[in-house]
Amino acid sequence: QVQLVESGGGLVQAGGSLRLSCAASGIGVSIYTLGWHRQSPGKQRELVASMTSGGSTNYVDSVKGRFTISRDNAKAMVYLQMNSLKPEDTAVYYCNCRGWGRDYWGQGTQVTVSS
Repeated sequence: QVQLVESGGGLVQAGGSLRLSCAASGIGVSIYTLGWHRQSPGKQRELVASMTSGGSTNYVDSVKGRFTISRDNAKAMVYLQMNSLKPEDTAVYYCNCRGWGRDYWGQGTQVTVSS
């Protein structure tokens, strides 16, 4: 079956950096849009960044210039480099693989940014 497994979350001070990784198994990711979403308590899940199979990227305004999404189709991996982290970036971050009528999610990884 398809599995997405995130890693790389943790506790970091404001201004610091983290790199999230997501490993996909059971699926060839090259034809899908890969993305990262986040959800903090009391808020709806929001799209943070995504990258289409063609390499086009999309970022929520609040992370533009600070976060970078990348993918390695051969390794079935998607990454999120997060720099200049802010306390408001604190959330559970979820990896997503979607397209062709399919929509897969990871279990999430916690990112906590202390002030």
